[in-house]
Amino acid sequence: MSACRPASGMTRGFTIVELLVTIVIVSVLASAALPMAELAVRRNKEQELRRSLREIREALDNYKLATDEGRIKKSADASGYPPSLEVLVEGVEDIRSAEQRRLFFLRRIPRNPFADGKAPPNDGWGKRSYSSRHDDPKEESDVYDVYAQTEGTGMNGIPYREW
Repeated sequence: MSACRPASGMTRGFTIVELLVTIVIVSVLASAALPMAELAVRRNKEQELRRSLREIREALDNYKLATDEGRIKKSADASGYPPSLEVLVEGVEDIRSAEQRRLFFLRRIPRNPFADGKAPPNDGWGKRSYSSRHDDPKEESDVYDVYAQTEGTGMNGIPYREW
């Protein structure tokens, strides 16, 4: 009889203790990995929030620059900032262009990554008018700046509304 074969009637396998030890080890590793995964998701959302704010603010500044250059019609008492975020996507007539061209500043309004994914992208942003104070932003006839309407504090210790 060969030494490699088990005795008749006996099969080799794992004992219940070996299986329990394996399950405990895997669960400990999984419980350590879960917080790291949550941290990575939060970090990605915060990076997306920074990118979105930067993109909108750059579009607002470009709109104001075009107004100051005389390419966008404005009334004498207007600030030169767009009346809404949608105008940045819809575009405005370039009054200096002979071919009636439109100026576009955004392809789409970026979504606030912390906002409800089913709501329109515009709903995740608070808008500050040029005439409102920085510590008490109010939405009025123009959009001077945007801020995240998200409760909570970033990993940098600054509330999302102040980014």
